[in-house]
Amino acid sequence: MSRWTLFAVVGLIGCASTPAVSPSGASPRGKAATPTRRPNVVVILTDDQGSIDLHAYGANDLATPNLDALCQRGVRFTQFYAAAPVCSPSRAALLTGRTPHRAQLRGNVPRGHPTAGMPSSQLTMAELFRDHGYATALVGKWHLGSGDQVHPNAQGFDHAFGHLGGCIDNYSHFFYWAGPNQHDLQRNGEEVYLPGRFFPDVMVEEASRFIDKQCDQPFFLYFAMNAPHYPYQGDPVWLEHYRETPEPRRQYAAFVSTLDRCIGRLIDTIDAAGLRDDTIIVFQSDHGHSTEQRAFFGGGSAGPYRGAKFSLLEGGIRVPAVVSWPGRIEEGGVRHAMATACDWFPTLAGWTGATLPERPLDGRDISAVIKSAEAPSPHREFHWGNQRYWAVRVGDWKLVHNARETTDGRKVHDEEGLRLYDIAQDPGETTDLADAHPAVVTDLEKRHLQWWKDGATQ
Repeated sequence: MSRWTLFAVVGLIGCASTPAVSPSGASPRGKAATPTRRPNVVVILTDDQGSIDLHAYGANDLATPNLDALCQRGVRFTQFYAAAPVCSPSRAALLTGRTPHRAQLRGNVPRGHPTAGMPSSQLTMAELFRDHGYATALVGKWHLGSGDQVHPNAQGFDHAFGHLGGCIDNYSHFFYWAGPNQHDLQRNGEEVYLPGRFFPDVMVEEASRFIDKQCDQPFFLYFAMNAPHYPYQGDPVWLEHYRETPEPRRQYAAFVSTLDRCIGRLIDTIDAAGLRDDTIIVFQSDHGHSTEQRAFFGGGSAGPYRGAKFSLLEGGIRVPAVVSWPGRIEEGGVRHAMATACDWFPTLAGWTGATLPERPLDGRDISAVIKSAEAPSPHREFHWGNQRYWAVRVGDWKLVHNARETTDGRKVHDEEGLRLYDIAQDPGETTDLADAHPAVVTDLEKRHLQWWKDGATQ
């Protein structure tokens, strides 16, 4: 079977096919592209996807045709950072434009705790867009709290479908962790039972129904996938495709190609609705790949970078990221300037005309970077972490305190103390320059301590 025949076969798995848009731009569903319409916004977040784990990022062993096509229809970043190396704080930062320290969520939220989660005082992207006249929906993984005050329906989402905890089995929709297993699939706070249905396919169906209802109102869709987070449950056709790939890369690769197939179906829905030119699509991973035991100690790849999930080394926080808006931003562009997940909040607000909140943000508008490869990063500095594990980047300098080395999941260890790296010259963080540049260490440490103090009160 040829590669392209395989892609066609995989496209038929799961979600039903969707009619194409007519040459005139009118959709079979009666909708048409409307140039004056405020743009729709779709934010696609994958889970535990490695720094280079897209074919477009150099992973030549991976088949990711739909995300590669998104790169070709937009701008991709080579120095894009998650705001945390674990799930909950990374998501809080994406949705608020604030680092986890300022967003008041510095660690993962336990499933089922009535008060744990991102405080309701935080303003989410969903609330920003809802106040601007948008219909808003979460489809997929929340992991920011399950109590009434921290539920997605209380955080700006008109419609919320998916799971509230950190991960689920994609067929039974149960959360497997410590204690008794818990069924975790809801629609707007009501339990939904769909045993045997593959969750990523159900996500596409749910998102498609939401999009179909938005004839006259712009929408914000947060499409937060539970893949390639363990349990690795890729399509059988992709497991067969990667049969010669060593384990655990085979299991992981099949799941990455499966998520790519589902994202392709979602984009097909937008195309078929005649809304592609009216829709901004943002894609990124929430942090680096997992090397936990449940992930068979690996499978993903950080390429030239050290570290993985849970680490503030590059492999834990440098992630693939793409933005596409046909006719409005460059197609096939590559940007090397540093940018972060916090930046989507002010950037998307600017593009849609939404009014930014009167509160400190850590994100910066990166529209100038997206417009021009020559534009510098708007970040003079950026900070990660908590009081024990932290990092700060200023220009090409990066100072790491107590780096957690998670590259090999069987040999996780802490690199105690302060280490200084020149990321431009040494992106693999192999050479500690702290002794050679003590003044830089002192300056960056001072900046970080001040940032920590300021963020606790704002």
